[in-house]
Amino acid sequence: MDVLVYAVILLVFLNALSFFAFFRDKAAAQKGTWRTPERRLLFLALLGPFGALGAMRAFRHKTRKTKFWLVPIFLCLQIGLFAALVLFLV
Repeated sequence: MDVLVYAVILLVFLNALSFFAFFRDKAAAQKGTWRTPERRLLFLALLGPFGALGAMRAFRHKTRKTKFWLVPIFLCLQIGLFAALVLFLV
């Protein structure tokens, strides 16, 4: 059960990091300053899709870019992997 607790903590951290990265990129876009590369945002979205999707919706950021349509798929993958982890550990 300890592994499950650590997995939840890791997921919360990664999703918060993803949310913050999208927020920071949106702020940089509005100010016209240095932006976070799309490849990095997509990688963070793969690790933390809840945060990425939440930020995309909250800030209306990267919603028209077709490659960012992968984020809901990343979300389904993460839910599936977490469910498999729970089933494996219980």
